[in-house]
Amino acid sequence: MKSHRLSFLSVIALTLVALGSPNGAGAENSFVGNWALTLPDGAPGWLGITQEKGYYDGGLLWIAGSVEPVSSVFFHDDKVFVTKVRDVKRKDANGGARTQQFTDMMIGHIEGDALVCEMFRPHANGEGVDHIEFTGKRIPPVPAAPDLSQVKFGEPIHLFNGRTLEGWRLINPRQKNGWVVENGVLANRPVQQPGQPHLSYGNLRTDREFEDFNLTLEARVPKGGNSGVYLRGIYEVQVADTYGRPLNPHNMGALYSRITPTVAAEKPAGEWQTLDITLVERHLTVILNGQKIIDNAPVLGCTGGALWSDEFRPGPIYLQGDHMAVEYRNIVLKPVVK
Repeated sequence: MKSHRLSFLSVIALTLVALGSPNGAGAENSFVGNWALTLPDGAPGWLGITQEKGYYDGGLLWIAGSVEPVSSVFFHDDKVFVTKVRDVKRKDANGGARTQQFTDMMIGHIEGDALVCEMFRPHANGEGVDHIEFTGKRIPPVPAAPDLSQVKFGEPIHLFNGRTLEGWRLINPRQKNGWVVENGVLANRPVQQPGQPHLSYGNLRTDREFEDFNLTLEARVPKGGNSGVYLRGIYEVQVADTYGRPLNPHNMGALYSRITPTVAAEKPAGEWQTLDITLVERHLTVILNGQKIIDNAPVLGCTGGALWSDEFRPGPIYLQGDHMAVEYRNIVLKPVVK
């Protein structure tokens, strides 16, 4: 990441240049679609640009967190300009609360099959701007939904043997390992000591990597618990205590921030819950506690916390352990046989 100190007037000048007349690309606009972003240090991201009802819109994933709507998308001189407003909470001179807004601006142009981008992010103290350079690769359109009745699955692979962590390892070996095996259960115990520095606990992945498959498992979360199951290391199916909450793309069984369950099928915290997950040709089906909550729905891109943004490479199953305690058992995968 490169950091440059740009004056306020420089940022204004940059914005004014961008606000020239838009290009006339119309329905043939080559920027429209989904882009897999490779951010500094190889971190994953995603950009989606749509055109409908006479205007452009978009969504952005920046390394972690949720896919969020952008503030604006516009075009000039064969470049795309994407802005996103950040709220920064402050206290005014009288001690009252107020919110200031800072606008991040992404500028991109196409070179061959790549989207070459710059991001300008003003510092929250108003002094200087981070200038970040990165690239994107166009994601081919999601194909038609597969006929799952015609998909053939191979022999079951028991990913967890119920006795040891054989076949699993931390994604980042420098983090603390909170994963243990207790009474046939794969449990994460991210203990923090009062008054001590915060410990960074790691996520756990399979040694093996997979393409398309059916995955079944059981999960149990405590009150307020939060974890997730990553498919191929890039798509997070949420595992969390969301019993009784309105439908939301962050609820148990959702594809995190992307696909909202159609039914609230979760159980209260402390109970074992079953997940039956099928990923085929970038379409996702999730059955939670016997109820289908996502039905062969298209997946448009990676989710926050992905290992990479490339949706076409094999990847591991990984379990999120950097948040809170969680337990898993009976983890079985059946690969698609082509």
